[in-house]
Amino acid sequence: MIADPGYLPDRSISPDDSESMALGRRARRIDAFAQELRRELPGCTLLTDKEDVAPYECDGLAAYRQLPLGVVLAESEAQVQAVLRLCAHHSIPVVPRGAGTGLSGGAMPLREGVVLSLARMRKIINVDPYARTATLQPGVRNLAISEAASPYGLYYAPDPSSQIACTIGGNIAENSGGVHCLKYGLTVNNVLRVRAVTMDGEICEFGSHAPDAPGLDLLAVLIGSEGMFAIVTEVTVRLIPKPKVAQVVMASFDDVEVGGAAVAAIIASGIIPAGLEMLDRAAAQAVEEFVHAGYDTGAAAILLCESDGTPEEVAEEIERLTTLLEAQGATRIEISTSEAERLRFWSGRKNAFPAAGRLSPDYYCMDGTVPRRAIGPLLLRIREMEKRYQLRCINVFHAGDGNMHPLILFNGNNRDEWHRAEDFGADILETCVELGGTVTGEHGIGVEKINSMCVQFSDGERDMFFAVKHAFDPQRLLNPDKGIPTRARCAEYGRLHVRGGLLPHPEIPRF
Repeated sequence: MIADPGYLPDRSISPDDSESMALGRRARRIDAFAQELRRELPGCTLLTDKEDVAPYECDGLAAYRQLPLGVVLAESEAQVQAVLRLCAHHSIPVVPRGAGTGLSGGAMPLREGVVLSLARMRKIINVDPYARTATLQPGVRNLAISEAASPYGLYYAPDPSSQIACTIGGNIAENSGGVHCLKYGLTVNNVLRVRAVTMDGEICEFGSHAPDAPGLDLLAVLIGSEGMFAIVTEVTVRLIPKPKVAQVVMASFDDVEVGGAAVAAIIASGIIPAGLEMLDRAAAQAVEEFVHAGYDTGAAAILLCESDGTPEEVAEEIERLTTLLEAQGATRIEISTSEAERLRFWSGRKNAFPAAGRLSPDYYCMDGTVPRRAIGPLLLRIREMEKRYQLRCINVFHAGDGNMHPLILFNGNNRDEWHRAEDFGADILETCVELGGTVTGEHGIGVEKINSMCVQFSDGERDMFFAVKHAFDPQRLLNPDKGIPTRARCAEYGRLHVRGGLLPHPEIPRF
């Protein structure tokens, strides 16, 4: 075989000529792939023109962008199989994509890779009110599941803030949560079965319609794997009955640490609210100006506690919550008196992200998790970081499970501010680890947090992660370079990552 001379080093070639040759090779590769794909799948849509693939250059983490080799819009499982087999044959990396609402760069393309979009696979195959399940394709929107189940008095519990747009396939990739995940669980707790296609085109089923399945519980391994193991083509989810009554207690606190202690006290008392969310003063002020939810903008922290169930259950739990919150130092307590008011209270929390967009040209949403007892200390540490990095940060979070969502405000057109925002975010994540938590709760690792994984996990642990990846995808073609950092990356990060003149976590071996 004669090597392509374009790949051979030639120091007589100018940088401009080299770039031109690279573009030429890229164009030839696109044409070859397009011809073979159209021959294999004449009805499949393939986008290759720059203006067509540009909308796919990033997900919700818009700071990181890359144009892909091409974008395939799959409409069936058979098409997914054929595309993966073709890409495996030519060693072309594949990045699966749902609605593109992810916030960690998990769907960011690769320059020499293909984006496989599942957005057209949005059929609701079946809603079974007797088994309380729904079977659907991966492109079905989260909220559409509950809308389809509503005539039967059922709904799908996980409700991320992006539920109007995000898809169930993406929810599985990131193990998404939402404001009601404390009582009803994350995606992993509400999915019964997944049908998926591996990189070599093999169809596999994980879990079952029954309460349990034989063998290893690989369903839990697949959920949260960020599209690195297999591509989901069909999902069966658990539906639950709509509660007869739901009410929200909104409590104000004049100190964030006192509010954090109240969260821990609620759980310690044995109460598991349907939702338990907190906003600091800056976040409450931002959302109040945006949606007029009726928040106490003078409070240092606002806690939203939802109770649901029968009227008798809710009345008893609301009374217990009110008594406990008063004992924990709440300065003001309001209880929703109608469904409209309950939704209004929640509208502030659900609109925290767009409200942040009114305060700053850009914001950077973090996703660390800490033990409930560490909520107050983390918020105080973030205040110190605001001074250190000279950037504002507003905080909203799933208080019940300690999943924090600090929103760092910055101007992306200012390169220095952007770098400070990145360092600020990494500092928050590594502080979460220091306080006994983790670098992600529901947004995934993607490309955003891959360096922070070096802080949380040892070489041996990361090697085990790669071993699982290898079992599913030996060629490392499915969403490669996401989620799991290599030893070389961690060595470089440990060598260069310095804050305040000191390396963080000096007990971690450096290379």
